[in-house]
Amino acid sequence: MKFAKFGAVGALVFGLATAAAAEYPERPVNMIIPFGAGGATDISARTIAEPLGKVVGKPLIMANVTGAGGATGSVAAMNAKPDGYTMLFTRVGSHSVNPAMKATLPYTLDDFRYVTVYEINPFACAVAADSDINSMDDLVARAREGGVSFSSSGVGSGLHLGGVMVMDAFGVEDPLNQVTHIPMDGGGAAATAVLAGTATFLCTNSSALASFVSNGQLKPLMVTTSEPVVGFDAPTAADLGKPELEQLVGWTGIAGPRDLPDEVAAKWGEWMQAAAGDEEFVSRMEAVGSIIDVMSPEEANDFIRTQYNTFKDLVDRLGMRIEG
Repeated sequence: MKFAKFGAVGALVFGLATAAAAEYPERPVNMIIPFGAGGATDISARTIAEPLGKVVGKPLIMANVTGAGGATGSVAAMNAKPDGYTMLFTRVGSHSVNPAMKATLPYTLDDFRYVTVYEINPFACAVAADSDINSMDDLVARAREGGVSFSSSGVGSGLHLGGVMVMDAFGVEDPLNQVTHIPMDGGGAAATAVLAGTATFLCTNSSALASFVSNGQLKPLMVTTSEPVVGFDAPTAADLGKPELEQLVGWTGIAGPRDLPDEVAAKWGEWMQAAAGDEEFVSRMEAVGSIIDVMSPEEANDFIRTQYNTFKDLVDRLGMRIEG
């Protein structure tokens, strides 16, 4: 009888716990964007916010927590209570490039639970519209002469590694010293630096460049794809004989702290499948060159680690590891 009574109590407790979990979310959810306004992460996050908020059923509080190439916002999410009320928009810079480059990064890939990667977009390299640089050949020739700079969203960001990776692929012998890196606070600021003449060029996600290109402010020189990108009148990496640069892509995902409960992670998987199928969201993201591809947690984890290994190989070969 004692055993039976204990079993009944245990079942009751389990049922109450399950019911409590089923009520998530009971209040607004904080969504950390670890990069600045106007960049690829911010564009993706704010575009998905409306359809995602509808399926979540509670307000999503979007906050740009910037600094250290996405590390500041990532650490804030890592240290949050793993209850699903603080989630993070992960990005190639913060969760593939940063871990590959920074020896003292205050987090590792294992400090997060990835619930999805939902968007992939190619990189594009661009200069100011009034620049006399009209091709990648022009840019590379100028880089070999010296005096060329590129902007990024921060040291150790995807834009930082992207600029170096492109120069390396095009045969600039010492890309770390022949080309000057100018870190900015976010992708939007990086694009503005090129417009202002502070930097010669940048290589960033097509989504972050699309409006500048369509407005005639920036001139694209290349896209890192095998096929042309709508709205970008520029040769592809395949056209230029650099298929290895097709690995240089941006992506956006969502993660929580490492100990995020299974039932919460499962809900996010369901929500993202529904939200990312929203016709307006898909249309708006495809218009800036993005590919909508909602990955399962397992697929997202494998994808992120493959990206990390690709970039780490480059970092190790060029000696880009940041120790401090």
